[in-house]
Order: sequence, then structure tokens, then C-alpha cells
Amino acid sequence: MHRPPPDFAPRVHTTQRIAAIVQTLAQDGIPPAESLAGSSLDEAALTAPDTRVSYAQIATIFRNALNLSPDPTVALRAGLRMHLTAFGMYGYALLSSPTFADAMAFGDKCHRSMGPLADYTRVRAEGVEIFRYDGILSTDPADGLYRFALEFKFAEHMTLFRDLYGETFAFSAVRAAYAEPAHHEAYRSLFRCPVSFDQPANELEIRAPWFDRKPRLPDAVTHRSASEICRQFLSDQAATAGVASSVRQTLVDTMPWHFPRIETMAAALSMHPRTLRRRLEAEGTNYRDLLAQVRLQIAIDYLRNTRMTNEEIANRLGYSDAANFRHAFARWTGKSPREYRQR
Repeated sequence: MHRPPPDFAPRVHTTQRIAAIVQTLAQDGIPPAESLAGSSLDEAALTAPDTRVSYAQIATIFRNALNLSPDPTVALRAGLRMHLTAFGMYGYALLSSPTFADAMAFGDKCHRSMGPLADYTRVRAEGVEIFRYDGILSTDPADGLYRFALEFKFAEHMTLFRDLYGETFAFSAVRAAYAEPAHHEAYRSLFRCPVSFDQPANELEIRAPWFDRKPRLPDAVTHRSASEICRQFLSDQAATAGVASSVRQTLVDTMPWHFPRIETMAAALSMHPRTLRRRLEAEGTNYRDLLAQVRLQIAIDYLRNTRMTNEEIANRLGYSDAANFRHAFARWTGKSPREYRQR
């Protein structure tokens, strides 16, 4: 099942990733006020326990870092700050996992509760476990923000695994969908494994025996307790995010082929169509835009991960023919489906 893209406006995420960027930029001589420009945040807010931030604020600060830092490895360095303790109860649930399988099952269910920079899927092949990532802040590998967020995510996940298994842990391969950056040698020094760019997907690969080992501090009781707290937080977070999230999830649940009219959607959400329109407007969006966003997300997923033709994708997305799909995709992304898939 496809995941809907998260809402960018609700302030429901903790500040740890922003704090990591601000602290790393401060090492480079960039004052926090400049790092936080345009985000409506100040340095004191980053340490206040009740501060919550949105994806829009995270994207603003990440773009600031792209423009301000004299060191192109800033995202990698900031990601290394993200130890398990930065994730609160989520981190304790991972740290206390009785087995690798328990840790991964928990992460699959609950990682969105921490406002991740990329969604992931896991693929188990003979002797390897592959984590495949799709960017959230940007979906365009040619966008600097896309690369920046994935660099942060790669380094963050390496830190988490080393917290779980010790400093000797290493991925067996790192693959990135974006072009090779000028600082590519920093990847090989940091990850201590083969690194390749311009790949079909963003992937981190782990070989046995790592995923056959127990984490360093297994505790089944703590793991169950922390996992339940995180699941409840995720449920509360979804309720806080607003009706737009409910609409996106319902659209994803009913796709492909079926695209409900707003009247049907309102009935599914137990409200009048006028109420649904008014509440979406209050959240700064509308039903037509939400439908277009979900269609785009699914189209990108098909182009990246399947060999479906434009005609087949158009049919699944409810377009009358492939030409209408191509025109819509070009309007969304500035590229044709073929250009996007080739890149």
C-alpha cells in the first residue's frame, strides 16, 4: 500500500533534527539566528520540551544550511549527531529490541511518528537486508534539498545502527539516486563501504551476520512498553494533523483505479461536503489539490519501482489516456514521465 505524503503545515514533530543542523552550522561559524531565518523559531525554542515543528520549518532550515554552510558535508556531519537518545521513547524502543527483527518491525510501524526525512521500505534478499528510501522534503533527485535530506538520513541511520551494534557496524553498500556530489570522497571515508550514485533508488544495504545479532541492550518488557507509547503517540499525531491527512490516507487506501468524488469522501469521513471543503480551506488546501498530490506520489512510485507503461499508469490513476497523464505529470514536475524514469 502506498503511503500518503505527510502534511507540511502541522507542527507535530520534535526539534532534534533542526537542532543538529543548527549546532553543526554553529561549528562552521554560522550564528543560530541565520540558520533559523524564515522559520519563526529561535534558539531558545529548540531546547524547550514542548516545542513542535512542521515539515515546512524543517525544509526552510535545511535550505538555509545548503546556502550558508562553507562545508558541503554539513548534512552528513549533522546526521551523525542523531543518536538513539535523540529520539526519546522511540529510541528506547529500538535500543531495547530483543532481536533485529523486532527492531525492524517496530521501525516499520512507528518511524513516521518521528517526522522522518524519508520513508523507507525493506527488502530481504539472500544474505542481505536492503533499506530503500523515498525523499519526503523533496521528490526530485536533482534538487539540492533532496540530496541534503538523504545525506542526513544516511548518516543518521548509520549512527542508530552503531548505537545498536557498536562502532564496528558498517553497511555493505550505499546507493544514492542523485548525482555524485563534489564531496563524494567523504561518503567513502564515513561509511567505509562501496558507495555509488545515479542509481535507480536510494538504498542502504546490510549483510549477515549483522541482522542475525541481538542489539546490545535487549529487554522485552521495556521494548513492549516503549512500543505501545510510540504507537499511541503516532495515533494522537495523526489526529492532530487535521482532516487533510485523513483525506490523503483515504485516497491512498482506495487507490488505484477508484477516485472518490468529494461527496463520497465527505461521507467516508462522516461529514457534509460543505464542512469538508471549509475545513480543508482552513488548513490551506482543497480536495482537488490533495487528489493531485496523491496521484503524483503514486505516479512517481510506479515510475521508480515498476516497468509499467504510461498507458498502464494512466489507467490506474484514472486518466482517460496516456497523453492526459503525461501532460499532468509534466505540469507537476516539469519533466515527462519518460525523462523522470530515465533520470
